[in-house]
Amino acid sequence: MFRTEYEFTLPMGYIDAEGNLHREGVMRLATGTDEIQPLKDPRVQANPAYLIVILLSRVVTRLGSLEAINPKIIESLFAADLAYLQELYNRMNSNGTRSIEVLCPHCQQAFAVELDQPGEF
Repeated sequence: MFRTEYEFTLPMGYIDAEGNLHREGVMRLATGTDEIQPLKDPRVQANPAYLIVILLSRVVTRLGSLEAINPKIIESLFAADLAYLQELYNRMNSNGTRSIEVLCPHCQQAFAVELDQPGEF
């Protein structure tokens, strides 16, 4: 069966206004709209680095017991958690060609090495 959602555990966790820690969550695969719509957002146009905040707020569907995920929550994550979610997003939404060309140091023969595929978390 084709998976469209993946559970995750943040390394640090989001701390809400009441001091509750939220670490367990779910991220879904991105759609074309998820990648295109944020480009129209004035915050992204003013600062392209903000794109990942908008993207993650669209595809993270659950984080602990929070009722909704929005850009303010993603902005408030610790840097380690933001980096973790960005890497997860990239792995989940890759096109399946996660290989790199390497060169054997002994015979100088080139060959491809497969990297981890989405779903192998």
